[in-house]
Amino acid sequence: MRILKFLLLILILSVSVKNGMSQDSRFIEQENNRIHYRIFGEGTSILIINGGPGMSSDGFAGLAETLGQNYKAIIYDQRGTGKSTIDRLNSSTITLDLMIDDIEVLRRELNIKEWVVPGHSFGGILASYYTSKFPTRVEGLILSSSGGIDLELFETLDIRSHLTSQERDSLDYWNRKIRNGDTSHYASLQLGKYLAPAYLKDKSFIPIVAERLTQGNSQINSLVYQYMRRINYDVSDELESFQKPVLIMQGQHDIIPIAVSEKAHSVIQNSKLVILPNSAHYGWLEDPELYFSSIDELLTQSRN
Repeated sequence: MRILKFLLLILILSVSVKNGMSQDSRFIEQENNRIHYRIFGEGTSILIINGGPGMSSDGFAGLAETLGQNYKAIIYDQRGTGKSTIDRLNSSTITLDLMIDDIEVLRRELNIKEWVVPGHSFGGILASYYTSKFPTRVEGLILSSSGGIDLELFETLDIRSHLTSQERDSLDYWNRKIRNGDTSHYASLQLGKYLAPAYLKDKSFIPIVAERLTQGNSQINSLVYQYMRRINYDVSDELESFQKPVLIMQGQHDIIPIAVSEKAHSVIQNSKLVILPNSAHYGWLEDPELYFSSIDELLTQSRN
């Protein structure tokens, strides 16, 4: 049951938005590992870490495009997702430590000394872990509806309680269909359709989020969860001593309890907590003015 809760939590990531901004799409070739990344705009370097694990960065192109209007926004496909490829998927190739090593490979490739690192949902977990291991490389940290700085969330999360009885019945129906061998895109889309409402205040985004939910890699998802349990993921001590500015943002209606953000805020000394009153899980969509102005404020602070 705990694994199921984790799988459902981290599959809610972003909304795919078609964008017209010119972007620089490149690859880093390593032995047995290929990293795909894209760059939007110029200026202060911002590495956007998407949620997942097991999903590509495609759904974050719209967020990167918006930030790219004033900054150099970078998105990348985490190992084994999207256009990033590795030779095999197993417990030795999918770990948090290897995932942050990939981030360092990307940073060195781009010759960036420090960057601002926003992480959304599971991306917040990965951003926190990266910061705990490479604090001198992080100019500022942004935790957007983050999964937290330890494993506490995964012991208590109850996603189904955020759905109506009809949505729960429909979710169960499509779960059974998929378990019984229906691998069609339609079945996955229907599952996403009845799961997506838990993560949205503005239900008009359901069709787009549902489509995004069809794109997950459950094997990567499970491997990352198992690794987090194995190392007893907890970065409280490391982040307590982190001195650079930290922005923590969470929707008032988020499925992740606000207590998760409050805990991070209480631990991280130089942090600011912003609760987005009109948002659930997708602050840049449902409460964009406050979301982006808060990021601008952090970036101004990090440069001073």
